[in-house]
Amino acid sequence: MIAGFRAIVDDVGGGLLFLGQMFSTALHYRPKSHVVFDQIWKVTLNSLSTTALAGFFVGAIMTVQFTLQVKEFGALGYLGGLATSGTIREVGPLLIAFMLSGKVGAFTSAELGTMRVTEQIDAVRCLGANPFQEIILPRYIAIILSSFFLLAVGLFMSIAGGLLLGVVFSGITAEEYLRHIPTIVTLPSIVSGLFKCLVFALVLASICTYKGFTTTGGAKGVGRAVVATAVATMVGLVIADFVTTLIAEAILSMAMQA
Repeated sequence: MIAGFRAIVDDVGGGLLFLGQMFSTALHYRPKSHVVFDQIWKVTLNSLSTTALAGFFVGAIMTVQFTLQVKEFGALGYLGGLATSGTIREVGPLLIAFMLSGKVGAFTSAELGTMRVTEQIDAVRCLGANPFQEIILPRYIAIILSSFFLLAVGLFMSIAGGLLLGVVFSGITAEEYLRHIPTIVTLPSIVSGLFKCLVFALVLASICTYKGFTTTGGAKGVGRAVVATAVATMVGLVIADFVTTLIAEAILSMAMQA
C-alpha cells in the first residue's frame, strides 16, 4: 500500500514538473500555427461523430429519467427545462468527457508513447530542437481547444436528444419541451457547464500528453501508458468535477446574496 501511495505521489510530482516545463516553453517559444491547426483538425475530425452521438444519448437518457419522476406530479411541462438543466450543469459534461477521453486521450497517449519508444523524440532533441516546442505544446493546445469545442457540441446535441425523446417517449410536443428551458436553464447554469468543459479539457490534455511523453518499455510500455492514461483520466475528471461543482455553487451563492 505504501509503495502504491509513493507511486501516485511520484506520478503527480512528475506531472507537475512536466506541466511546469511545458508552460515555461510556452512563455519563451511560440508553436508553429500550422502545426497547431493540423492537430486541431485531426482531433476534431476523429472525435466529432463520437462526441455528438454520446451527447445525443446523454440528453435522451436524462429525458427518460426525468419523465419517470415528473409524470407522478403532473409536471411534464417542466420536463425540458429540468432535463436540459441537469444535462448542462452536471451529467452531460462529465459523461461526454469520459467518452472523449477514450478517444482523444488514448490516441494521443499512444501516439506520443510510440514516438518515445522509437526514439523519435530523442532524435528531435539531437537535431537541436525542443521536443516540447515541436511536439508536445502544439498537441496540448490543440487538445484543449478541440475538446472544449467537442464538449460544447456534445451538450447541444444532448438538447436535441432530449427533445426527440420528449416527443417520442414522454408524449409532449416540441413546444412544450422547449417552453421552460429559458426559465430553468439560466446563464449561470450555462457558464457552469462551459466552465466544466474547459477544466475537463485541461485535465484530459495534461494527463494524456504526460503519460505519452514519459512512456518506457517498448511496445508493451505503450500499452501500459494507454491503460494508465485511461485510468488517470477517469479519476482526474471525477475529482475535477467535484472541485468545479463546489466552485460553481460557491460563486452562485455569493452572486445570489449580492
